[in-house]
Amino acid sequence: MNYVKMIDHTLLKQDAAPEQIKKLCREAVSCGFCSVCVNSSFVSLCAGLLKDTDVKVCTVIGFPLGAMSTGAKAAEAALAVKDGAQELDMVIHTGMAKSGNWDYVKKDIEAVVQAAEGRALVKVILETCLLTDEEKEKACLAAKEAGADFVKTSTGFSTGGATVDDIRLMRRTVGPEMGVKASGGIRCLADVQAMVEAGADRIGTSAGIRIAEEQALSGEKS
Repeated sequence: MNYVKMIDHTLLKQDAAPEQIKKLCREAVSCGFCSVCVNSSFVSLCAGLLKDTDVKVCTVIGFPLGAMSTGAKAAEAALAVKDGAQELDMVIHTGMAKSGNWDYVKKDIEAVVQAAEGRALVKVILETCLLTDEEKEKACLAAKEAGADFVKTSTGFSTGGATVDDIRLMRRTVGPEMGVKASGGIRCLADVQAMVEAGADRIGTSAGIRIAEEQALSGEKS
């Protein structure tokens, strides 16, 4: 299996500079990653650099806290799509999820899906480390009902990242119709393999180069 093709090559650090983003794009093209995942201010830069390649431009919405207004998320999503984003990774409102306000959570996701206008995939970041298993299931169902394309474990900026158990739970909950993205703490090929075996079909990581090198050395390319 070509795990490299599943990777969203990620750089979301607060101090990421344009030259680092350009390097990220060059690496993504060279390795054949699925996408680059960057903050929205860099979408137009990446869209220009990756225009004639197979690498997609992914950006984050409401990142990393998810606690801004629904209108702000929708506006950010619409601007990102206008700038050339092909995938949007949005963060749910965790406080509303923890309080059981699932109608709010669903409508929050729906607003981003509508702003994408079918021009970009929407991945919903649950921040699983902050949720109970029951809340994870309900968040997955809210994302599914709202018309999102993927559910995703983590921002990588909270108290924990992806776990095999969470990927299994998410895959079981959403079924085969939706994508499941594992992100946060994935550092090597063995991590990727474990997540894919559990049900992930996309991987978010800043360690893509190491993983690509490990896959090349393993001889596992298809």
